[in-house]
Amino acid sequence: MFALGEGPAADPAGAHFDRRIRSFQPRRSRVTRGQGEAIRRLWPRWGLDIDGQRVLDLDALFDGLPVVLEIGFGMGEATVRMAADDPGTGILAVDVHTPGQGNLLNLAEQAGLTNVRVANGDAIILLSEMLRPDSLAGLRVYFPDPWPKKRHHKRRLIQPEFLTLAATRLRPGALVHCATDWEPYAEQMLDVLTAHPEFENTREDGGYAARPAFRPLTRFEGQGLDKGHVVRDLLFRRVQGGAEG
Repeated sequence: MFALGEGPAADPAGAHFDRRIRSFQPRRSRVTRGQGEAIRRLWPRWGLDIDGQRVLDLDALFDGLPVVLEIGFGMGEATVRMAADDPGTGILAVDVHTPGQGNLLNLAEQAGLTNVRVANGDAIILLSEMLRPDSLAGLRVYFPDPWPKKRHHKRRLIQPEFLTLAATRLRPGALVHCATDWEPYAEQMLDVLTAHPEFENTREDGGYAARPAFRPLTRFEGQGLDKGHVVRDLLFRRVQGGAEG
C-alpha cells in the first residue's frame, strides 16, 4: 500500500474552493494491494493533485503532445485503450476515486504507455486555476453522474457555466465528446451544447452522433446495452475565434 504523502491527497484543494457546488461525490474507497502499489510507485511520476495553486505546463508534462482532458475515467480501462490506440495524443485523466486512479496507473504501466497522466480532484478547479487558455486539444466526459433527482440537477457537470469555462481552455477546433446512458441528461447535454455560442455540433442534423471508433465500448456500457439502455454520444467542436480568458 502507499503511505501518506506518496499518493493522491484526500482533499487537494483544501478549504480554498469549498463554496462551489460539486458535480461529484468525493470518495476514497479501499484500494487493492496492486492498486496501492501502483500508486506508491507511479504517482510521483504520473500523478498530480488538483490544488489550484499552480499553472501546469502541459508541454513539459506530455513532452509536447496535444492534450485531451478526460473527466471521470472509472477504473481506467477505456482510457488506457484510447491512449494505446493514439500514442500521439496525451490524456490528462481526472477522477476522485482512489481505486480507479491506482488501476489506471497499473494498466498504463502494463501497456507500456507514456501518454497518460492522472489528476486527483475537482476538474472545475483544474480548468479555472491550473490550465492556460487554448491549452487543450479536446475534452471527454463519458458517463458522468446523471444526478437523476430534480433537486440535484444543479450538480450535473454539463451546464452553460461549465461550457463557458471549458471554452477558454480549448483550442479552436477542439472536439468535445460526451456520452451518457441517461436519456434526460443526454437531452440536457444536447440542449446546452447546441445553445452555447462557443460550440457547434459536428452533426449537420443537430442531433446525437454515432459512437466513434476511438471510444471503446466498456464492460459497464455493454451490460447496460444488454438491458436495453440507450447510449447517446455528442460530438461538438469549439468554434473558431471564440472565448478568451
